[in-house]
Amino acid sequence: MTWKDKRKVMQRYDVTAEMYDERYADEQKGKFRKALENVSIDGASVLDVGCGSGLFFNKVAARADMVVGVDVSRKLLLKAKEQTSAFGNISILQADADHLPFKDRFFDAVFAFTVLQNMPKPSKTLRELKRIVKFGGRVVVTGLKKAFPLNQFMDVLENSGLKLAAFVDEEAVNCYVAVLVG
Repeated sequence: MTWKDKRKVMQRYDVTAEMYDERYADEQKGKFRKALENVSIDGASVLDVGCGSGLFFNKVAARADMVVGVDVSRKLLLKAKEQTSAFGNISILQADADHLPFKDRFFDAVFAFTVLQNMPKPSKTLRELKRIVKFGGRVVVTGLKKAFPLNQFMDVLENSGLKLAAFVDEEAVNCYVAVLVG
């Protein structure tokens, strides 16, 4: 996968932005629930990589000190902006998950739902997430089961340099949910 492939992903999400919530909200909420069972965000600085339409914001904004959402899709970010009006602690910006515009060790918790299968080198993406999470902070990623056989997903996690703290592989959730420590 190259930059050209990333542009295709961006365009696909731009095209589906209007129906994103209708199509994916229930599925995403299941992932959010599993992630938040394993990560405390009270008073934290939180980054939502691949924030999409901002569905996760409602789950974390009231508890976190600061929430930043990034996505490559401009049209999804326009939808996410609608979610931010209810909270004063959310910022959004367009960015590539492999090249995040943040200082090293900046966030307490980093979440990347439904991102890795869209990236050319998931291990590289995880290393970028490791760069921006504080020492001892949490990185939560999901891996779509139809895109990653379990052993392949575990290899990606192992190559990240992050330590696995929790792992969810439930029938009801179509993704693996991994909680990693920075």
